[in-house]
Amino acid sequence: MDDGDPGAVAAGSEGRDGAIAGAGGILPAQSIRALIRSAGIRSGQPIEEDQLQPASLDLRLGSVAYRVRASFLPGPGATVMARLCDFQMHEMSLAAGAVLERGCVYIVPVAESLALPDALSGVANPKSSIGRLDVFTRLITDGAVLFDHVAPGYQGPLYVEISPRTFSIVVREGSRLNQLRLVCGSAATTDTALRRLHQVTPLVDGDLLEADIGRGIAVTVDLSAAAGGPVGYRARRHADLIDLARVDHYAPEAYWEPVHAEPGMTVTLNPGDFYILASREAVTVPPDHAAEMRAYDTQVGEFRVHYAGFFDPGFGYAGCDGVGSRAVLEIRSFEIPFVLRHGQLVGRLVYERLAAVPDKLYGPSIGSSYQRQGLMLAKQFKRIRPV
Repeated sequence: MDDGDPGAVAAGSEGRDGAIAGAGGILPAQSIRALIRSAGIRSGQPIEEDQLQPASLDLRLGSVAYRVRASFLPGPGATVMARLCDFQMHEMSLAAGAVLERGCVYIVPVAESLALPDALSGVANPKSSIGRLDVFTRLITDGAVLFDHVAPGYQGPLYVEISPRTFSIVVREGSRLNQLRLVCGSAATTDTALRRLHQVTPLVDGDLLEADIGRGIAVTVDLSAAAGGPVGYRARRHADLIDLARVDHYAPEAYWEPVHAEPGMTVTLNPGDFYILASREAVTVPPDHAAEMRAYDTQVGEFRVHYAGFFDPGFGYAGCDGVGSRAVLEIRSFEIPFVLRHGQLVGRLVYERLAAVPDKLYGPSIGSSYQRQGLMLAKQFKRIRPV
């Protein structure tokens, strides 16, 4: 795709390895599908069509989990299984479901493995509902020196590190906590290309000339509330466990307490507490791009925002039953209390090109849970009227 023409779509042909010939960027669903057919993505169980998202693949947990005493990376030349000999405390079967306790760290082999061509690399994120439950998950490969990154041409198994931070959770073999996107070459966009794209398809609402673009598009927090309603939710510290398979099931008040703005439209974040807030901006991701929220930037404050930072093509897009959707912000303050004010910068959305427009887009037609969302908890909770 040409950075000078943000409305153009790369139209390369699929090679036998499932990549897009002559086009750099994140692979769309049809290319991931081709990679599965060519055994670039493998599994002992059939890979289901609903695992394919517009620009990513949902990964399934395998049949066993290992409780470990600490998080780790295997490092060059080492395998995850070999390092488990040093860190494993015990193992448990996930076949009938198992409880992963808050404050503990687990390693789970993934049902899918990879045999990537040299041109392809990968990046992983937690799925949206997982981030909204404050479950910290990261992908690990053999020989890894970084979490959530798959080296170009990687061939081997995948593992997920899981650490529930607030709620203990029930998972099963086949549960989907992470999504993997595959990249051919570079998918990066320049600020110049982003400004041009914003002129073609407004990426955030408001005055086009006032969009704050610099290493991504600025996202600010919304601490205004109509009729004195809550501006967010804070997780209760001693709540019951959550079964990830149960949708629209749990009473929100048993797990969350509403957060109301303080005088001056501010909210004080308590260290160690987990908050769900919303962006002031309505965000749009056009069909030929995806976006990711930077998780942590010390220049804007001592807090982490948005564990599950990946936005699929079509999120908030008008052609996908959306008119812009507010980003739900998963926020945890670090060592000191921190005061957020209405409209304060909390992160930046970095947009990346796709190698081609996917044959499915984010929205209700593929069962997406958060199109046209307002301030919204994870799908496991009964719906609260969007603010």
